[in-house]
Order: sequence, then structure tokens, then C-alpha cells
Amino acid sequence: DGFFDLGGDSIIAIQLVSRARQSGLVITPRDVFQHQTVEELAATARPVGEGEETEAEAPGAGIGPVPVTPIVAWLRERAAGDAALIRGFHQSALLRTPPDLGAERLTGAFQSLLDHHDMLRLRLDGWQPVVRPPGSCDAAALVTRVDVAGLDADKLQSVITEQATAARDRLDPAAGTVAQLVWFDAGREQGRLLVVLHHLAVDGVSWRILLPDLVTAWAGGALDPVPTSFRRWAQRLTASERGEDELEDWLDIVDGPPQNLAGRPLDPRVDIAARARSVTLDLPADVTGPLLTEVPAAFHGRVNDVLLTGLALAVAQWRRHRGGRGSGVLVDLEGHGREDVVPGADVSRTAGWFTSIHPVRLDTGHETGTAALKTVKEQLRAVPDGGIGYGLLRHGGGEAAAELAGVPPAQIAFNYLGRVAAGDGDDWTLAPEELIAGEDPAMPAAHVLEINAVTRDLPGGPVLSATWTWPDGLLEAAAVRDLAAGWFTALRALAADVAAGDAGGFTPSDLLVDLDQSEIDKLQTAWRQKS
Repeated sequence: DGFFDLGGDSIIAIQLVSRARQSGLVITPRDVFQHQTVEELAATARPVGEGEETEAEAPGAGIGPVPVTPIVAWLRERAAGDAALIRGFHQSALLRTPPDLGAERLTGAFQSLLDHHDMLRLRLDGWQPVVRPPGSCDAAALVTRVDVAGLDADKLQSVITEQATAARDRLDPAAGTVAQLVWFDAGREQGRLLVVLHHLAVDGVSWRILLPDLVTAWAGGALDPVPTSFRRWAQRLTASERGEDELEDWLDIVDGPPQNLAGRPLDPRVDIAARARSVTLDLPADVTGPLLTEVPAAFHGRVNDVLLTGLALAVAQWRRHRGGRGSGVLVDLEGHGREDVVPGADVSRTAGWFTSIHPVRLDTGHETGTAALKTVKEQLRAVPDGGIGYGLLRHGGGEAAAELAGVPPAQIAFNYLGRVAAGDGDDWTLAPEELIAGEDPAMPAAHVLEINAVTRDLPGGPVLSATWTWPDGLLEAAAVRDLAAGWFTALRALAADVAAGDAGGFTPSDLLVDLDQSEIDKLQTAWRQKS
């Protein structure tokens, strides 16, 4: 069975690489994409230390000033250079905890985490990130205990919301405070642990590293080494050069007619996080399951190919219903950023903000269903190096940066966060209570509409959950709901086509020979008729 046919994604691929290394085997994310079965990976994997391509770092290589990566430059531009606007910009997780968590034991485990993962010791000097040495952060000063023994569910939710806001407000990257832990002690009952980390120090993949490490340290285990520090990776990334050909590729991608989703442009003085509105919709397991496995498998593709095809179709229909024209949409696509483009680096165990953001133009023309998915898949494959070069060009200064900065930006952002295991009631699983939004209330909105999707693996099967966020007054809630419903309708139709046996096939990027889509389709039709 293929890794992606089973519902794997790029984030799970990084976890697979990390787990393989823990078991003594070296594979890379690129290997997982190119050799998708267990049999093929077994032939590719090699023992740790045998033909090792990861460069050994000198002691202390991860400590000191960190280059401003493209995502930090993007944030600086979004905040118009005002670092005060990003003080509360964070991500958080809420875990169920055992009754015997213990303040000293928790603090000791957190101290181990702070000393082991460099970016948790980050300080922001102006806009210059600086990593301080191990021992420079006192875990005890970052842990808060709150007594919640005997509280009912509503009161517990209220206390968690209040404490989450307070924890966010205690973040101060300029002072080196990028982490907060709040232990909700329920006495002899199962408690809660809120982990709040500034976004400069963490991303979606990092949580899959940090939370297991925290539990390991709490249980008294040793933490696995980090092969490549964030600082060394950032140095190598920002020193890499992108060619003129890649700039032309990006100019071709962003070129297109202007697209206005709202009646006015974003206003950074008005359209701020404090005024954001959102709606969350879930796609049931009987649709989500095939959507993540059977549909991408039928097209020899990936989950994002399917999700973004549905979005392109939905936006085009939504626009037509409102008197607009055109079938294309420019979308800022957020990715994990840990692309295999830095030789000698292994960041499968590295915590930090690796995220990349790059535009992609999705245009299905007048196609629907199978044909639309094949078209979008090829448009995504045309993105150079998984998109990581865009940020280097856009924020690297010079003529390339000026050219890309002059292009009207995408009004829609899309981020698929992969699959997460939903809490099943056991200790150290995700708790059900809601958390506050992760942005500083004063931060200007980056897009007219942002879509964050995640798949939660529930006992009844996987459920795709998507949150649509927009500035209040810029779009009507009913209009956003219509668009969200249209997306789910398009996804249901794709799943139904595959289930009926009426969809699937190869596209040009799958082949080693130069054939266009019409030639491939003719060959596949002839083969089906013959067989």
C-alpha cells in the first residue's frame, strides 16, 4: 500500500522520518514521496551512521543570532515593523493530565524541554531572533498552577479561557518569554495542562516533537538528540540563492486578473484580529475517509490536490453567483516549510517556525470533477521546490523582491494541518475544551479570508474540520457559509465520482515520457476498453 494512498500527508511523512531514526534507520521526506511503499522504503533505508548525509554540528552551533527567515520577514511586513503587534502571536495545546502530575515533576520536565530545544530560549532583539544558551530560562517562572478541583464543565471552560488569555498576555519575545505552562490541578481527578508557545518558536510540526518530549521528560526518559539546529538550518537556507528562472516561474504563477472577494481592500487599522469572525464546519467520516485515501490514490496524488481542487471549484461557482467572472483564484498556500532543500540538514526533530507561505494560481477553466482535479494537481506540481523559494525571493531584497512585492496579493489563504489524534479520554491526549485564538488582538489581518483545515481521527473515523476566518464587516457571514458549503459540496462530488469508478488516472507529472493530458487520457481509455 502507498503511504499517501493510506491517508498520509507531508507532516506525517516527517514523523515517519523521525520515528525511523529513533529505530536506527535513516530515510528522508523525499524518500517517502518517491518510494511510497514499505517495500520500496526498506530498500532505500540505511542504518544510522552508514553513509550518513546529515552534517554534524559543532557544539553550540544552535546558539546566537538567527537569520531572519522568510516567514519572520513576512510577519514583520504584516505588522508594518511594529514588534509590539506580535507580542501575543502564539499557538497553544490543551492536554489531559494524570492526577499525580506534580508541580516539581512538571517544572523539571519543562526545564529539560527548554534546555533541549533551542527555539524555546528565543529572544527577539528588535526583529533579530537570538537563541540563548541552555540554562538561561527558568522553567519555574513560566509554570502557573490553578486549582480547579470540583469545578463543573462550564466553570472549567471559563477558567481555562481566562487563564489562556492571561498566559498569552505574559508572552513577551523581546524579554525572552516565548513559553507559558498552566497546570489546572483537579486534585484526585484528571487535570489539564495548557501549553502556550509564541509562534516564532513553534509550528504545527513542532508540536508533534515537543509534546511527546514533555511527556518523556516527565516520565524520566532521555530526549532524543536534535540532528540539525534551527539556527544552522536558517543560516543555510537564507544563504541559498534562487535563480532568475525561478523568479520567472513565480511571476507566471501570480500573473492574472485582479480578484476582489470583498467590497473594499483590507484596512490594517480596522481589520485586526480582535474583530475577526469565524465559522467552523465538519465533513463527516463517511466522506472524509475516502477523500483522504481513495480519491488521491485514484489520481496518484495527495490530499492537498483534492482539497484545493474543491476550493477552486467552489470559489469559481461562488463568484459566478455574485455576478463575477473568471475561473481562476490566487491562493496563499501555507506549508510546513521543511522541504528537502538544505543539503546535510535533518530537521525531523527540530522545533521552530519553519512555515512557508507561497502563492499558487488555481484555475480549473470550465472543467469539473475529474478533469478539474487533474488540472489543479499539475498546477501544484509546477510550484518550484514545494514553494520555499518564493519567500526567499519575495523578502530577500533586490529587484526580485521589488517585482514580487508589486503584484496584488492573494486574498485567500489555505492551510491543511494534516491529521491529529483526537482525545480519547486518556492522560496526555488533547482535551475537549476550547482555546482562544492564537493572534495578538491588535495584529492586522493578512487576508480577506483564511481557511485552516485539519483532520481529527475520531473513534467513528476521520473528520475533516475547516475554520473560515475573516475580518468583521469585510464579508457577510452568510456569504462565507455559502462558500464553505460549496467547498464541501465539491469535495463530496469528487468522492462520489471515485466511488462510482468514473474518476482517476495519471497526469503528465506522473510520467517519465512527455505526454500531455489528452494523450494520457486517450491511452488510459484504450487500455480500459482492451482490458
